[in-house]
Amino acid sequence: MTTTDLARRLRGSDQPGFSLLEGFVGAEVGAAMLQDVVGLARAAAAGEDISPAFVLQESQEGFSGANPEDLVGKIFGLQRRGPFREFLADPAVADVLVEALGPDVDCFLAQFIFKNPGAWGQPWHQDSYYFEFEPARPIVGLWLAVTEATLENGCLHVLPGSQNEPVHQHVPDSRPKSAYGYVEIVDHDMSASQPCLLSPGDLLVFDSHLMHRSTDNRSDSIRAAMVWHFSRPGTLDLGMDVGDGVRFKNPLNDWVAVVREGRAVPVG
Repeated sequence: MTTTDLARRLRGSDQPGFSLLEGFVGAEVGAAMLQDVVGLARAAAAGEDISPAFVLQESQEGFSGANPEDLVGKIFGLQRRGPFREFLADPAVADVLVEALGPDVDCFLAQFIFKNPGAWGQPWHQDSYYFEFEPARPIVGLWLAVTEATLENGCLHVLPGSQNEPVHQHVPDSRPKSAYGYVEIVDHDMSASQPCLLSPGDLLVFDSHLMHRSTDNRSDSIRAAMVWHFSRPGTLDLGMDVGDGVRFKNPLNDWVAVVREGRAVPVG
């Protein structure tokens, strides 16, 4: 795949807006990430300071579990940490990012998604709704399957071609006690969507305007994934407009140089 091929696949007017790289890394890579975040969840539950990592608990009614990690929805702030930063220093990852964005790339957001049994999915949305940047594009996400993603455990669904849409109106998630920050697109036909059935180690590369969602985990096991978001150096983070002229700078956005002059930036 050439730089033009991936860039066009993500943003071309006749292209899907995403690319699936099967078997991109071994399953052990994601397993190490899962082990690390389980440790973070337990440390946070014990009252330890895990910053800059931040734990977001599942908020839906009746959610329960025997271990601290069973109650977690997502953990943010991982782009400088251990196995997550080591992944970004992999030359193969740098090659993908260069193809998608060019020779210089920053990671500004990283989140581990637990999706424990019984957890709700995230409604239809575009990631760029959350990213009020200048310039607004290009922004690319990498979604690494840590466990198998199936229809039963709440895999992603994507709407091919929707990367060509502007950022649509997003309204609050109508479900009572849905996860903090969940919103949804309700003004677009999603009937042409398709599921992304992934194996551990598969990597989904996608444009930030691509409409996507996940469904509820109806299985008895976790559906875990790790997601990073990237833009070019010099991108200005404007913060989100919360009304009355007030803008809220997302404290989880932490810009880390990961590719310079076409090469992965070493850890440390």
